Amino acid sequence: MKKTLLALVYTAISLGANPAASADLSEIAALRDGSMKKLVIHESPVATSDASFELEDGGGTATLEDYRGKYVLVNFWATWCAPCRKEMPQINALQKEFGGEHFEVLTIATGRNSPEGIVRFFEEAGVDSLPRHQDPKQQLASQMGIFGLPITVILDPEGREIARLRGDAEWDSDSARAIIKTLVDDQAES
Repeated sequence: MKKTLLALVYTAISLGANPAASADLSEIAALRDGSMKKLVIHESPVATSDASFELEDGGGTATLEDYRGKYVLVNFWATWCAPCRKEMPQINALQKEFGGEHFEVLTIATGRNSPEGIVRFFEEAGVDSLPRHQDPKQQLASQMGIFGLPITVILDPEGREIARLRGDAEWDSDSARAIIKTLVDDQAES
């Protein structure tokens, strides 16, 4: 019952949301090529979960709401996920190139992933610019409809989901970089 009520509240919020606050989503859709064609652009922004997740190294908890004000690429992954190992260095490169005032990458290890295993995964994959956040009880993942990994969602500066990609993708492709650049440029102009 509680989940149904939350879903209704999120739907009501998203219907009343102002889609003009986000980049022109048709422009983003036109930039999809190669594996980025799997990026599903929502017709209008969708409200996200308020469930908390654990910050890296025992730094407390946060929610997606804490990242409002910029575009956020949220990657749900796990240490046992082979496609995650392939794409994580590419996502790391996006953070290095575009991360800052207008864009940020959040990586959230979903399910049972030991902190030591996450550190080892990042070291082996050469990941040095991404957070090692966790959602061990999968509360955020469940409320966000994350079934299967990896799944990456893009949030607008209002904290609403504007796009979702199931499975891995070439995040270092010209298409992915053009999409993120368009979002960053849009936010910089706002």
